Amino acid sequence: MGQIHELSVNLSNQIAAGEVIERPASVVKELVENAIDAGSSRIRIDFIDAGLKQIVVQDNGSGIPSDQIDLAFTRHATSKINNEHDLFNVATLGFRGEALASIAAVSHVEILTNSTGTIGTKAEFSAGVKKSQEDAAATKGTQITVKDLFFNTPARLKYLRSPRTEIMKIVDIVNRIALGYPEISITLMNEGRLLLRTAGNDNLKQTVSSVYGRSIAEKMMPFQSSDNDFEIEGLISKPGLTRSTRNFISILLNGRYINNFQLATAVMDGYGTNLSAKHYPIAVVKIKVDPLLVDVNVHPTKREVRLSKETELSRLITNAISSALLADDVQADAIENLNSSTEETRIDQLKFNLNKNVVETKRPEVTSDEVHETPATEIHQDHNQQYVDLNEPREDDRYIITKTWKENVAKQVQLRPFSKSKLTEEVISAGDEVLANSLPELKLVGQTSVYLIATSGDDLYLVDQVAARRLISFEKIRAEMSAQQINQQGLLTPQILEFGSLDFIQIKDKLPEIEKIGIFLEEFGQDTFILRSYPTWIEGDLEQSIRLILDSYLNVDQNNYANLVKRIAADQAQRAVPGRKKLSAADCNNILTTLRQIGDPYHDAKGNVVIVRLRENDLRKMFKKGE
Repeated sequence: MGQIHELSVNLSNQIAAGEVIERPASVVKELVENAIDAGSSRIRIDFIDAGLKQIVVQDNGSGIPSDQIDLAFTRHATSKINNEHDLFNVATLGFRGEALASIAAVSHVEILTNSTGTIGTKAEFSAGVKKSQEDAAATKGTQITVKDLFFNTPARLKYLRSPRTEIMKIVDIVNRIALGYPEISITLMNEGRLLLRTAGNDNLKQTVSSVYGRSIAEKMMPFQSSDNDFEIEGLISKPGLTRSTRNFISILLNGRYINNFQLATAVMDGYGTNLSAKHYPIAVVKIKVDPLLVDVNVHPTKREVRLSKETELSRLITNAISSALLADDVQADAIENLNSSTEETRIDQLKFNLNKNVVETKRPEVTSDEVHETPATEIHQDHNQQYVDLNEPREDDRYIITKTWKENVAKQVQLRPFSKSKLTEEVISAGDEVLANSLPELKLVGQTSVYLIATSGDDLYLVDQVAARRLISFEKIRAEMSAQQINQQGLLTPQILEFGSLDFIQIKDKLPEIEKIGIFLEEFGQDTFILRSYPTWIEGDLEQSIRLILDSYLNVDQNNYANLVKRIAADQAQRAVPGRKKLSAADCNNILTTLRQIGDPYHDAKGNVVIVRLRENDLRKMFKKGE
């Protein structure tokens, strides 16, 4: 082993940069968070070549005094914490004091800042070394320009993805920040083309419209709740609006976007059976909590945090979302299902084509007096412009607000979905669940091999017979298990079940809890149990079913009895109703009658649609009546 020696400052900074600055999106995140901590109300981000060539972040915040610029670019120098108490009471986004030093260590950085409103300061850094500092004209705030990222650490470039992917990373992190701070106006530009602009008027639904599009915002519904430790609020999509990944669930803790699997699961649990398998909602969950209950110092980029009372918070989120959904009609709309969502998906997910124009994000209601965007070719000619005042109306490519900005925002607020009446819908109590979701009395008029056809008044109802029968079976099994009044079927020949030693020990320790789900096991020699009876709802191979139930209990739902009951009931209902069959009229009528007694008759245990309704007006549209 070689001799031990202290690393140079430059090498230490480059190592720190590897932890904090993984890609161009990391630079954007750190600089925008600094701008927010500086009290900015307007922030603008411009980048070129997916951020590798240039990133510019400008704000109208407090600025940095000229005599503190050197300190700002020094590792572990910060204005945000002073002592050990502050470290566990962090109320800002950045506090480690590594961002500027780490960025400067792997790029060329120019800072133009003004903290007094009089004369500003311009300084340049390269590879962590200060090159110059001088007085310069600037309005209050800070503009930081990062050029040639990773120019001195080319090995980092091989870990980057395609330009399109890196652009998407930048867009994603700015979108999350915008959702966390709807009171801040944020503009994001890619080589002169607008990717995002938020109004900054503290209207979360309008911010969602800017991020995901108006069609998505119209289908979002508010929710809120609180207890002694947490305040939560936000927007969730209606059950018919889902995505194929969890990426559209944004958890914002005191404004900070975090990754937390348990809280994301709590969001989905709030939907119950309203979500189909492998379908995830769009959600913005804003959580306010005392900083003392959060440790944000567990990850260099602060993407993960350690939360006290995380279980209580998960339960609060689930209950709040469930209550909000109960206030809304969750019936599947057949007409919406027929409509193509290809165009909406293209806009919402921002599928960029770098060889053509980046997807247009302007709202369709744009008025003729909106400021015209300057073409990209003109943008490149203006990169040397030193500074602009974000508080002054402008009519060129660098504007944040224009002479007609407030007027246009006022017009947008009056449009759906931002009217006050839409934002203040009352939420009914959970006790009214059956009234909110119950079916009207249906009259059977016929059936196909798959669907029952029924009417109520002038409306037509289609019922998936397989899904309906499974739902009825599911509810029956779940009711038995929840009441712990499970009918048993005795075995003429007791079943011997042998387990591995670890499983045997776990099962033996949990026998009283296992009996609650209707499985009565007796110890029968080494690593062996004997089963003398079984619940009547178990279908198929008995031993296989028992083992699957025990595996689910021990490894998945041991601490959540309600989830265990739901999982077992759903699996057994699937086994009990393997497929469709010809039903008698009496069977059909019995299904329609039984569905009326179920809280949510419109979805089965897997979230599949059971019933769709075609209103009289829908039928007229389908047959083009009145056109």
